[in-house]
Amino acid sequence: MPCYEIDGVKPVIHPSSYVHPTAVIIGLVTIGKNCYIGPHASIRGDYGQIIFEDGVNFQDGCIAHAFPGGHTTVRENGHISHGAVLHGCEIGANCMIGIQTVIMDNAIIGPECMIAALSYIKPKFEAPARSVIAGSPAEIKRSVTDKEMHWKTKGTAVYHDLTQRSLSTMIECDPLSEKTNQKIDLNIPQFKPLK
Repeated sequence: MPCYEIDGVKPVIHPSSYVHPTAVIIGLVTIGKNCYIGPHASIRGDYGQIIFEDGVNFQDGCIAHAFPGGHTTVRENGHISHGAVLHGCEIGANCMIGIQTVIMDNAIIGPECMIAALSYIKPKFEAPARSVIAGSPAEIKRSVTDKEMHWKTKGTAVYHDLTQRSLSTMIECDPLSEKTNQKIDLNIPQFKPLK
C-alpha cells in the first residue's frame, strides 16, 4: 500500500485493516481495527491529523484532509460512501455519509446520522444524533428511524466482511481472455437498498 512519511511522521494502520494498493495515505493518519480503505482513496495527514476509529469503511475515491492544525475524525463504524470528501470535520459513531457528499471544516455530525448522497455540509454545521441530513446546502430533515439504523448497521457489516475477504483473497492478476461462468460466492452477506 502506498504510505508516505512526511516531516518524520508515518501513518499508523492496524494490521486487521485492509488498504487497497491504489489508496494513498500520508503522514499523521491513524487507522484502527477492521477498517476498509477502498481504491483511489486519499487520506492526507500532511497538515492536520486524520483519525479513523475501528470498523470504518472509506470507499472508492473518498478524500480526507484538514487545514493546518485541524483534524478529520471518523468514529467507530463510520460508513463513508463512494467519492465523499471530509475536510476538517468530525463524523460520529455509526454514521452513514452518502455518495459524493462534501463535509467542510469544523462541522460536527452526531452519532447515528445519515446524510443523503450529493449533500454539501457547510463549515461549522452541527447535527445532533440520529439526524437525517440532505441538500446543498444541507439541512436537518428529520430523525433516523430504527428501521433505517438497522439497515445502515447491516450495510456497514457488509464492509467488515469485505475487509476480511480482501485481506485473505484479493490479489493482483491478469484478466481472462474470454468470458467464463465465474460467480461471486453467494455466501457473502446480502444487502439491498432500503425501501
